[in-house]
Amino acid sequence: MADFRNVAAISRSERVDTVISSEDDLGIEDFGSSRRDGTRSDLRDMKRMGKQQELKRGFGFLSILGFSCILTSTWEIQLTANTFGLINGGLAGLIWMYIVTWIGFFAIIASMAEMSSMAPTSGGQYHFAPKSCQKFLSYTTGWVCVLGWQTGIISIAFLTASQIQSLLVINNANYGFERWHGTLLTMAISSFAIIFNTYLAKKLPLVEGIILILHICGFFAILDPLWVLAPRHTSKDVFTKFADGGNWGSQVVSCIVGMLSPVFAFLGPDSAAHMSEETKYAARVVPSAMVWTVAINGVLGFIMLVTFCFCSGNVEEILANPDVMPFVQVFFVATESKTGTSLMTTIIIVLTTCGCITNVATASRQMFAFARDGGLPCSRFLAEVSGINHLLSDKEVGVDRAVQVRPGWDIPLNSVLVSFTITTLLSLVNIASTAAFNAVAGLITAALTSSYIVSIACVRLKRFRGEPLPYACWSLGKWGAPINDASIAYLVLIFVISFFPVEKRVDVATMNWNVVIYGLTVGFSGVFFWFKGRFVYHGPVTLVRKDI
Repeated sequence: MADFRNVAAISRSERVDTVISSEDDLGIEDFGSSRRDGTRSDLRDMKRMGKQQELKRGFGFLSILGFSCILTSTWEIQLTANTFGLINGGLAGLIWMYIVTWIGFFAIIASMAEMSSMAPTSGGQYHFAPKSCQKFLSYTTGWVCVLGWQTGIISIAFLTASQIQSLLVINNANYGFERWHGTLLTMAISSFAIIFNTYLAKKLPLVEGIILILHICGFFAILDPLWVLAPRHTSKDVFTKFADGGNWGSQVVSCIVGMLSPVFAFLGPDSAAHMSEETKYAARVVPSAMVWTVAINGVLGFIMLVTFCFCSGNVEEILANPDVMPFVQVFFVATESKTGTSLMTTIIIVLTTCGCITNVATASRQMFAFARDGGLPCSRFLAEVSGINHLLSDKEVGVDRAVQVRPGWDIPLNSVLVSFTITTLLSLVNIASTAAFNAVAGLITAALTSSYIVSIACVRLKRFRGEPLPYACWSLGKWGAPINDASIAYLVLIFVISFFPVEKRVDVATMNWNVVIYGLTVGFSGVFFWFKGRFVYHGPVTLVRKDI
């Protein structure tokens, strides 16, 4: 234990050991204080994984719970992005597939939560791979994870922009709906998220706690008017009336395809894992926050979805106008007031904008962590942290860099700005082709689910072989194997249907081009790995110290 004490000086001759402060309520003795705040267990985990503490630990349980809840935004997303499910499955399909998805994601996030306790770093799921193919498999997983979170920013920003455009159509009969309007709005929302993640980055933990309150209060602000004012469907219509709008020839197939709507609403609780290096006592707090996110958001989302289905009116009518999102039509029918519709929709817009803020934070941290391991082009640039001077660089990345703390924002600024640049460039695609843009924006589902499959399967393989797993203070114990199995089975199904189009018969405009872009990304990562990655990327496992 003596080497953990008196770690005060930063030297060129040895790897930096950052001083970590204690938390009395956890029974951890004082080891000094530093602006890198954390606990002794955080220091031990970082040393065990061969990582330096470069980011400031400002998140506690409530703030990281708020962060995860608002990024997932289950009730908000399920309310606003349900067109796919209304067409494929109808009202009953939406509800029953929501329940299936909720159960499936409980298993998925429980598996991911255990892994975040084993390896509480910003990198997340690419840390897990068998030795036989560890380097390439973790490298590819890191790439698809970057792809997923980067396209996640554009997805939530464009969704918010579409909500604003829907309000414009409702309030102004002469408004001409143009694609470039949506692009500019997407850029504006992304810009706001970037400003918040730079100039106000130090306030993010405090703000996330406040947004959690808004997340819950906003739920009741939407729910109450619908319960009081909206016309009602019968229970039979809501729970037993299925639809096959995609002409799949089978209501079962149609419902499975429509399951993508609730899946999109549940994506994101693992975002807390990518903020591990900014969370105090991360090995216990982060997995708890992930599981509680699925529980809280799942309840809120189910209540909101059932309410929406009862109050939706004529489904064909609310889907008739492609320029107005179905939930906005439902608000307008319920309130019979443009003002009331605008106020209710504004609540959703504010909350999804907050979701964009947290998405930027998650995407930039994941990019930073992967670049720190040498997994991306310009890794040194992307791995820089504002507020850190790198004094020693015997390797392009890795733990042999000594650092010197200086005043700054304590964020991976370059990764944040590159994330904004990617979002801006991708939003321009919408001007040229809506089909191409939808393919890009929809990649978050395929990319993240594939990264979950690989990481959970690697842990399950170790369990099958009887190999010891890294210590986790948040463990699934004897339930680990069946929960992992259920997760993998459900994830494979999601991954397959994520490439399905809305309708069985497709043309160039309605084809789901996700598979092409996903394949190109994985192919590029393979080519880049062969020509450069295999020489500079060694995988996070090679840095792990087994003596700690």
